[in-house]
Amino acid sequence: MAWDKLADDKTVEKVAETLRGKGIEVVIAKNGKEALTRLLESIPEGSEMLTATSTTVDQIGGTQELNDSGRFRSQRKAINEASDEKERLRLRKLSAITQYVTGSVHAVTEDGRLVVATASGSQIPPYSYTAEHVVFVVGTQKIVRDLPSALKRIEEYTVPLEEQRMRKNYGIGTSLNQILIINKSMPGRIKLIFVKEKLGF
Repeated sequence: MAWDKLADDKTVEKVAETLRGKGIEVVIAKNGKEALTRLLESIPEGSEMLTATSTTVDQIGGTQELNDSGRFRSQRKAINEASDEKERLRLRKLSAITQYVTGSVHAVTEDGRLVVATASGSQIPPYSYTAEHVVFVVGTQKIVRDLPSALKRIEEYTVPLEEQRMRKNYGIGTSLNQILIINKSMPGRIKLIFVKEKLGF
């Protein structure tokens, strides 16, 4: 199966409506440039925010803008700049209860489930509960038929590509250790920006 094929417009609109019915705000961007604009307008300037590791957000320039522009209170930047290990640990714990967290998901099912795979589990607390607001940026190639297809996509496509990325950048591999499935959300908490461009994996 071609896990990197963009969904057609009809499917994107249908899935967007399904997600809206589950309390998730959805906007649709035609490309990464528009997605970046949508992302930045979703987070008020001066807000406390955390960028979860995301190739998708990296690719649209979101990670750099959110962490380095000075327009937001970046918890990621604070963690990276802390010189003391105990202080870094304290800041990592605090980052879980941020106002805003940004990232992506690895599959979206046609019946409106968001599926996130993780090795460390670090994204799960803010995505699922502790962050006040969650903003996901998602290429529409991640739309799949159902939950079994989502899990298959992750195992066959996402994990091997993440393995390559990790080995290239850090000299270590990855593993599929935890999966978060979001079936529904309290209205106003999660926003998903669909992008009609192949971004992330």
